[in-house]
Amino acid sequence: MTWTEKRRVAIADGELAFVETGDPEAPAVVLLSGGLTSSYLWRALIPLLSPWVRVIAPDLLGSGDSDSPEGADFRLAAQAANVRSLLEALGLERFAVAGHGRGGGVAQLLAIEGGVEALVLIDSIAFDAWPSPQILEVRLRVGDVDAAFVRSWFDTFFDAGMGHRERLSDADLQEYRRPFERADGVQRFARIVAGFDGEGLVGLEPRLAELEIPAFVLWGEDDAFLPAELAERLGDALPWASVALLPGCGHFLLEDAPETVAPLIVQWLRTQYLRLPQAHAHEEGAVTVELGRRPPEDDRW
Repeated sequence: MTWTEKRRVAIADGELAFVETGDPEAPAVVLLSGGLTSSYLWRALIPLLSPWVRVIAPDLLGSGDSDSPEGADFRLAAQAANVRSLLEALGLERFAVAGHGRGGGVAQLLAIEGGVEALVLIDSIAFDAWPSPQILEVRLRVGDVDAAFVRSWFDTFFDAGMGHRERLSDADLQEYRRPFERADGVQRFARIVAGFDGEGLVGLEPRLAELEIPAFVLWGEDDAFLPAELAERLGDALPWASVALLPGCGHFLLEDAPETVAPLIVQWLRTQYLRLPQAHAHEEGAVTVELGRRPPEDDRW
């Protein structure tokens, strides 16, 4: 049983599962998780967004509850094409997109192709700085992994990837593991990892520099997989970008500090995508956000 109801849409290589909520006539926001996570990553954000926008949160091909067909292309460009096919099936030509990890790489490719009106990148793969050493290590032995290895690997993945590991419950971890505990789970894991080939984002700085859209780069200062210096590099490459660094947080910002990150994304999308007046919420226990780079004066939020 999944954490929420999902729809399914057929694309060329199988079916994509996705969460859809909000007014179908409202502006759309597409939420893209990485290959080894799923739309479950966005569970704190989706309820906050749905009163304002149409939310589409797919599981990438091979991930979550989407199909994982043998012989399919799981590389970055193919995943971007899959998401575009899904959006075309839903009648969406213009949208905002937020991506985490590998989903951020897919989001960059979608933005370059066109149709993206606002871009949020959260601890995203970028340039030639991926895959991380941890992924490179597992790629070397992907042909020898078994179910026990995959299960223990997820423990290590989140232990290293969070600044506040105690905030991820056993039930949360189990939901991330669940797609890889099916009969085809080991093969699913291996296919995804094999697609982490480091290609697709090299040399994109000139293309990113041409994007005349608002962009928001969010990063955990203690990201053990993708260093915070990448946030600054993305901020430099994207002409209308703001960069926010969250101290004490790791790669999984929406697990480390959902009470801060989710409202921050909603507020940014309200002002920069929906062009609504800024609202101020004062929440106890918020994590301090350091704004690493501000946009031009006219574009500050």
